[in-house]
Amino acid sequence: MLGRVSVYEPRGDYQLLLEALEPKGIGALQLAFLQLKAKLEAEGLFEPARKKSLPQYPQRIGLVTSPVGAAIHDLLTIMHRRWPFAQVLIAPVAVQGDEAVGQIVGAIQALNELGELDVLIVGRGGGSLEDLWAFNEECVVRAIASSRIPVVSAVGHETDVTLSDLAADCRAPTPSAAAELVVPDCFTVRHHLGHHQVRLERSMRSMIAARTVRVQVQTGRLPEPRLMLGKFVQQVDDLERQLYVRMKHWCRNLQMQLLSHQSAIWERNPLYEIHRQQRALVERGTRLVRGISGCILAKRHQTELWVSQLNQLSPLAVLARGYSIVHSLRDGKVVKKSTDVSAGESVRARLHEGELICLVQRTHPPS
Repeated sequence: MLGRVSVYEPRGDYQLLLEALEPKGIGALQLAFLQLKAKLEAEGLFEPARKKSLPQYPQRIGLVTSPVGAAIHDLLTIMHRRWPFAQVLIAPVAVQGDEAVGQIVGAIQALNELGELDVLIVGRGGGSLEDLWAFNEECVVRAIASSRIPVVSAVGHETDVTLSDLAADCRAPTPSAAAELVVPDCFTVRHHLGHHQVRLERSMRSMIAARTVRVQVQTGRLPEPRLMLGKFVQQVDDLERQLYVRMKHWCRNLQMQLLSHQSAIWERNPLYEIHRQQRALVERGTRLVRGISGCILAKRHQTELWVSQLNQLSPLAVLARGYSIVHSLRDGKVVKKSTDVSAGESVRARLHEGELICLVQRTHPPS
């Protein structure tokens, strides 16, 4: 409860003017802390299964803290002494006040978008609950819980516990302890490496000695290489002779097959068949000319015979023996009887050579 006392002078009464009230037993900030803790815990933001492991030998480290104060000085001093090989990227933010929450959330998101860091340290030095309250704000706690990069929370002193400590992947009681958690001690690492190097060299010498003994034992069991090579050389010579004989026989068979195929191809060659048909055609043409000539001679002889026979039977041959053919000039018919014409008509007499126009003076009937 916060207020002031005043006096009402006319009556002399005292008045209590209240300016703020808090629940009995705990303050308002503590109550808000417990309520938000219960809410986020019910959502599983503080579950150990969600927490990511820290890299053993980080190369790039991000710091989200105030650029002034003892916290950043302690972080940088310890990390440089213990592990000078790491690169440190500082995201300067306000760690208390009205602007602190937005700057802390923006820095965590920006470093995650950068995507080249191995681990983040988010924190500040000690202070009152009001001074550390920015790390109890819900948006800061959710930004830490959703970070893809492992986050180490280092807020206040060992007795100070914030919701960011519960949401982070690892809580350091102080910024100095955070630096010791994040980076290894190079001297300790060097000591371990030297110890492992000695063990490794001892193991390698022991293994090499054992393998040397095995090689020597196996070498003693191996036969003389020259004898083995001599046997293989003889086998190669035998196989070479067999290959030569078989290749020669195979080539001879191929030659015979080639000649056979060439003969078959030549017999089926169209040019060969064309030449054969041309020769046959010439022979048939010769026989045809000879047959036609013989046929013409035979027909000519027969024709001459027929002509001779026709000449013998021809009326003209009869005329040559002194006969004539008489035609009537009136109708041009052959006069076969004396009654075919009358006296005073003209007739034409065809002789062997030439014709006569005659006048019939009288006719004699056949006796």
